[in-house]
Amino acid sequence: MALFDRDGYDATTVDDIAAALGIGRRTVFRYFASKADIVWGEFDAELARLDRHLRDAPDGEPLFDCLRRAVVATNHFGAGELGELRVRIRLIESVDALVAHSAVRYAEWRRVVAVFAARRLGGEPDDLPAETLSRAALGAATAAFTCWVRRGDDNLSGDLDQAFELLARGFSLPEPPHRRSAAT
Repeated sequence: MALFDRDGYDATTVDDIAAALGIGRRTVFRYFASKADIVWGEFDAELARLDRHLRDAPDGEPLFDCLRRAVVATNHFGAGELGELRVRIRLIESVDALVAHSAVRYAEWRRVVAVFAARRLGGEPDDLPAETLSRAALGAATAAFTCWVRRGDDNLSGDLDQAFELLARGFSLPEPPHRRSAAT
């Protein structure tokens, strides 16, 4: 990540990465299928954690509460990990090759959520309700990450929690006092 951050994604080769790690190029590809997957890190493990959190949710817990709690828990990072995560997100959002690759990764994330939603709502993961929920949830998560990176603080969990709360409430916010009409 330091090489990508310093030299740029396109300018950093897999050979550069291998040399920095003191390993061969072939060894890099034993761990990562592509250069783009290096930036995504251990995303498969994150998907497995998200799936586990969703599967472990109590049956009577409201769907959005389960989803919010699972996404926040899955994306809980230590203070020492936040700098690298911030670089990762900046790269994923700004490098054309990574933006394209994110479509594959985000589809995997949406599938985990759609399977959970289908279990809770009835039906299949490809049905409209599960598909809609998975896409809305992805939008909430990516918005939280984007705002967190832009702001530069350490409150990613708070941003994720707030984004999913907005989604659960249907974006109904209390009306600010200065916008209330004189009749109210």
